[in-house]
Amino acid sequence: MFDEYGAVLYVGKAKDLKKRVTAYTSYDRHPTRLRRMIRATTAMEFVITESETEALILEASLIKRLKPRYNILLRDDKSFPYILVRKDHPAAQVTKHRGARKIKGDYYGPFASAGAVNRTLDTLQRAFRLRNCSDSIYDSRTRPCLQYQIKRCAAPCTGEISLTDYQELIGDAEDFLNGKSDKLRQKLQGEMEAASKAMAYEKAAELRDRLRAMAQVSTKSGAANINPTTFTDADVIGLYSAGGQTCVQVFFFRAGQNWGNSSHFPRHSSEDTSAQIVEAFIAQFYANKPVPKQVLLSHKPEREDLITQALCGKADRKVEVLIPQRGEKKKIVGQAVKNAEEALGRKLAETGAQEKLLKEVQDLFGMEDIPQRIEVYDNSHIQGTNAIGAFIVAGPEGFRKRDYRTFNIKDVDITPGDDFGMMREVLQRRFARLSKDPKLEWPDLVIIDGGKGQLSVVTETLEKLNVLGRVTLVAIAKGPDRNAGRETFHMNGRDMFTLPMRTPALYYLQRLRDEAHRFAIGTHRARRKKSMIANPLDGIDGIGPGRKKALLSHFGSAKAVKGATVDDLASVEGVSQKLAQIIHDYFQED
Repeated sequence: MFDEYGAVLYVGKAKDLKKRVTAYTSYDRHPTRLRRMIRATTAMEFVITESETEALILEASLIKRLKPRYNILLRDDKSFPYILVRKDHPAAQVTKHRGARKIKGDYYGPFASAGAVNRTLDTLQRAFRLRNCSDSIYDSRTRPCLQYQIKRCAAPCTGEISLTDYQELIGDAEDFLNGKSDKLRQKLQGEMEAASKAMAYEKAAELRDRLRAMAQVSTKSGAANINPTTFTDADVIGLYSAGGQTCVQVFFFRAGQNWGNSSHFPRHSSEDTSAQIVEAFIAQFYANKPVPKQVLLSHKPEREDLITQALCGKADRKVEVLIPQRGEKKKIVGQAVKNAEEALGRKLAETGAQEKLLKEVQDLFGMEDIPQRIEVYDNSHIQGTNAIGAFIVAGPEGFRKRDYRTFNIKDVDITPGDDFGMMREVLQRRFARLSKDPKLEWPDLVIIDGGKGQLSVVTETLEKLNVLGRVTLVAIAKGPDRNAGRETFHMNGRDMFTLPMRTPALYYLQRLRDEAHRFAIGTHRARRKKSMIANPLDGIDGIGPGRKKALLSHFGSAKAVKGATVDDLASVEGVSQKLAQIIHDYFQED
């Protein structure tokens, strides 16, 4: 679709072109963004392909090249580095490579970053003592360099190792890069034991050091510090959206090792779904990159079958596209999503300094000064059980985790599940203590996770304590989806309002609310877990961890303690006759 100046507005594919184009004539049924695109379109061009898969590939390549305004676009489409084992020299060089593959040799990758390549090259040098010098330096050497002295190179340049033996080291290194590390490790262990028995201790020590270097990459590899056991070659793609923006995190696993991860921030509109974003990302991402045996995703693409066909066609072999539901693969995908969330948080936070964000919050809520202490409150429970309230604290320095606090809900008159009642108790206890202790720091802004009802309850509570005028109160009600950017804000004396998508202030407030929710639900889960494993002895006065351990060790179980006589109880070390009577009476009353 072209505008009046010939600029490409949009590139799309369709199995039924007539149906797709006709849909654009229903102008009023489209969102504002697409209406704007339809109004701007003055010409269209059609390309017929042999299959829908070819259409997908063509669409991705055109989007990457033309960068249309109304498409989901992978903007940071950089090339990834590889490890190159050069085969155009008698003594093969191992080096980092990026760009066209014009040099004769074997390429291993891609790696997520130059740092990931450098770490692996360091391991290869430690384990296999391979040269990394240029041909000119190699030819000019008359004596071994420092790399040889620190056991990072076998020095084929000066004949310290024969070319035949050096080629064997190259073969071992390629086995390692191809994922045959277990077989190679067994081989080296056998050689080390044989050298030790032959009293060739220097040779045995050298083999030991090589094994240690290989083991290092198995325990520390890439940003996530994880190596899989259920697959060897795969890309793990995790997606996270917030504040109208999305981060896609990609982990590269090759030869059973994590070869790093990278963050991508595709451009898209607020109407685009996760399924659409992940489909567009995959199509564009693999347009100029090799496809692994498996692609593990956090979100299902809009057309999973079409994506799978396209990847299989590009790789010229079977490629599995999976959305793991359990096990190790699910865990690693979750790690990718977590990395995406953190990367997006950093990116959005970088759009303005913390002071700038707080200044926006000040203007947004009509505060006299920039807030120096913000408290965000939330409750957590399951049908009223193990109910807790919590608040987190933030300020110019970020989250102040030492100031986080939780409250066990104590009021027995509160109906189980009554969020209003729980919020009332938490705020009453918190501000009553603030009023009594002048040393405590008062919040400038109090944010409640809830809507108009929660705001009314908190307002009433603070009015009774006569402290309402000391703080600014705001309630954040969730939109249809958490972090969707559709949150509504409630304040006393103002109509309900929302914030534009993609504003740093909105994302900052979302982060505050989500941190309060995380803290509250984490505390609730810990309390629930503790209650599930509670011991009957916990309710007896005078029975601490030491005496409980002694009683359980002596009798074997709490049930046996319950049936014991007073004399039997008194025979336990640390239990007096008086305490034995208290324990006995406790269970008899029970």
